[in-house]
Amino acid sequence: MIPIAIYHWNVGIVSRGKGKSAVAAAAYRSGEKLTNEWDGMTHDYTRKGGVVHTEIMLPPHAPPSFSDRSTLWNSVELYEKAGNAQLAREIDAALPIELSREEQIRLVREYCSSQFVSRGMCVDYAIHDTDSGNPHCHIMLTMRPLDERGTWAAKSKKEYDLDENGERIRLPSGRYKTHKVDLTGWNDKDNTLLWRKAWADFTNDFLERNGSPERIDHRSNAERGIDEIPTVHMGVAACQMEKKGIATEKGELNRNIQKANRLIREIRAQIGKLKEWIADLFKARETAPEQPPQSPNLANLLMKYLSVQREKSRKYSQSWQRQHAADELKTVAAAVNYLSEHGISNLDELDASLSSVSDKAHSIREGMKTAEQRMKELQKLMEYGRNYQTYKPIQDEYRQIRWKGKQEKFAEARRAELTLWDAANRYLHANLPKGTKTLPIAEWEQEYADLKTQRDSNYAKLKDTRADVSELQKIRKCVDIALRAEQPELTQNRTKRHDIDR
Repeated sequence: MIPIAIYHWNVGIVSRGKGKSAVAAAAYRSGEKLTNEWDGMTHDYTRKGGVVHTEIMLPPHAPPSFSDRSTLWNSVELYEKAGNAQLAREIDAALPIELSREEQIRLVREYCSSQFVSRGMCVDYAIHDTDSGNPHCHIMLTMRPLDERGTWAAKSKKEYDLDENGERIRLPSGRYKTHKVDLTGWNDKDNTLLWRKAWADFTNDFLERNGSPERIDHRSNAERGIDEIPTVHMGVAACQMEKKGIATEKGELNRNIQKANRLIREIRAQIGKLKEWIADLFKARETAPEQPPQSPNLANLLMKYLSVQREKSRKYSQSWQRQHAADELKTVAAAVNYLSEHGISNLDELDASLSSVSDKAHSIREGMKTAEQRMKELQKLMEYGRNYQTYKPIQDEYRQIRWKGKQEKFAEARRAELTLWDAANRYLHANLPKGTKTLPIAEWEQEYADLKTQRDSNYAKLKDTRADVSELQKIRKCVDIALRAEQPELTQNRTKRHDIDR
């Protein structure tokens, strides 16, 4: 099996309408001090650590002055007049720790050149690494094309809608109905999938060239045919806290998901081997010279197993024989009790029981996936809800300041708190029903606690399922030994293969 490295790739928009600034974003990612000429605000991130490389990449027709970060992004800010202007596209992606720093830089450079610069975009990227095991890159892209003279051009144009006669359609307002036509193709929805896949392809090519067996996959678990509960993205803050030994909600959720996934894989593998074993027994029975009239009786086979073990123990001392016989009796008694409790008397019924156990594990697994997904959603709601309430007084204070200079100083001093409040405000507005007046944080916490209890209960059920499979494995071992004694010529090859499996 090919080892899978971490895949993380996200894309977003730096929008003025959401309180963001391209200059501020560039300053943060590059660890520089930049002044936004659109609003006069200075963003100083020179004390930010972990910025190990920055670079600007330009298409051939871009002005050479755009090689300066401040010039590039202030040109964008000043050209865009709208209060809700989309200023830049931003991508962040995890870098493989298996690559050296030089190779990481080459990877990002080649990816950006192929996917963005070649299509006329200006690229500003930075690589961050605080030696916490989470190297990653931030890529900022311009969203407006440049013409052959190096000046900003139109992103789109309006075209008139026409009726069946080819005439323009007049609206009740007297204007004509129009639609927007994208002139670049950069906003095509299919681009996200193409860029995600390209990142995986470029990364895997670099990993292969460097002799690393690890690979990344841009597809989801479901698309890859992996029936497991996906983990949540930890983020820098949670990773740093976990590294210091401080348990986080995200970390705890991931640990429980990973524990459940390991148990699911174990159950699936054991059931697969048992089903294969039974299929081989049926096949051997069908090809036997004298086919038995019905499926072998498991209780009789268990008694045969006892006889075989008794014969084998005769070469040892009497005391060892007594202890061995007692141990084997306990094993057989437990097997007989299990078969009796579950109404299993022959191989056909054992096969049906295995299918039932497999269906039960699948049902539990599906329930856990649903609960874990909702827990992820609640984690975000609670996190943003608490941030909203915590920093709302600071936001209110900021809004009450009338003097622009004083307001700007306040904003610069409380930038982190205002940014957290703004992010919380945008997330909650996007994910809560319209008209929500108060945040039901207590209700979310209670629902999360209930789901956690449900998850723990489901995990206990999965462990019970594993115990059932383990018991069936013991029965298989006893039956195999008994069948080997009864039909050595039919079971010899099959037993060799299953002994290897064990």
